[in-house]
Amino acid sequence: MSAQRIKATASLDSTNILLGDQVKLFLQIDHPKDVDVQFPQVPDTIAGLIEVLDRSAIDTFEADKEDYIKQIQAYTITCFDSGSYRIPPYWFKIATEGLNDSVPSNGVTLNVFTMEIDTTKGPTDIKMPYDAPLTLKEVTPYILGVILIGAIIFFLLYSIKRKKKNQPIFARPQKPKEPPHVVALRELDRIKSEKVWQQGKTKQYYSELTDALRMYIEDRFEIRAMEQVTDEILESFRLQKGLLNDKSLGNLGQILQLADLVKFAKYKPLPDDDNMALVNAYFFVNDTKKEVAKKPEEKAKGEKDDNVEEVEIK
Repeated sequence: MSAQRIKATASLDSTNILLGDQVKLFLQIDHPKDVDVQFPQVPDTIAGLIEVLDRSAIDTFEADKEDYIKQIQAYTITCFDSGSYRIPPYWFKIATEGLNDSVPSNGVTLNVFTMEIDTTKGPTDIKMPYDAPLTLKEVTPYILGVILIGAIIFFLLYSIKRKKKNQPIFARPQKPKEPPHVVALRELDRIKSEKVWQQGKTKQYYSELTDALRMYIEDRFEIRAMEQVTDEILESFRLQKGLLNDKSLGNLGQILQLADLVKFAKYKPLPDDDNMALVNAYFFVNDTKKEVAKKPEEKAKGEKDDNVEEVEIK
């Protein structure tokens, strides 16, 4: 077994924090698919003072190399004592072809800072009260009172005028709500036209892309996707069988999991990955949209709308 083919890494999404701030520690291992890996057991306290608040499930993704995969587990940590703390390497147990071995990650350093107080200045004399000029805060109640009286007079005159015309006082036409897929496709078109991923704004691109999909899922399937993490969204679909087919669920999972890597693990996808994520988002919305029954005269005009939009990204 060649341990050189297996790479284990540890990383922090920020190496400098203030007291009590939370930061993510990522443990990742890249290895061939035929190798069994056992993640290390990270204790509740690291280096004596770093506390582990939460552990994520182990996520598995396809790696750049053929027949390789990458597995990632995230830990939410914090510290309430200032100083520089060395997080030691963690050992991954691996097994293949009947042989057992272990591979260490790298160590990382977490720097915890506190707000500094200037102790070079001694005590100073207490200043006596002084007459302050009239402030906006003091005159605001009078201004609001005048505005309120004016609004009441306007409302009375308006209501009298409406009654003389036998019209209701409040009449506001209801604007029909757009179907979820119309809103989602319009947002995807905007993202496609701006091409922010080609400007090096990869994290912004995946944030906007997943926000569009999460809003669509909320309006279309009544799943609170804006408040859920990726695993919770996918689990909601699995529990409610019949909402999605396996292909649509797989496309959605691939987009959300890749976006999580970019946003939280500083993963740098290939340009083809960026393009494919947008294409898969179009297919997901078009494959799952809820069609509204059309009038006979509208069907001939809108025949092309039934086809999935052909997406061309350059």
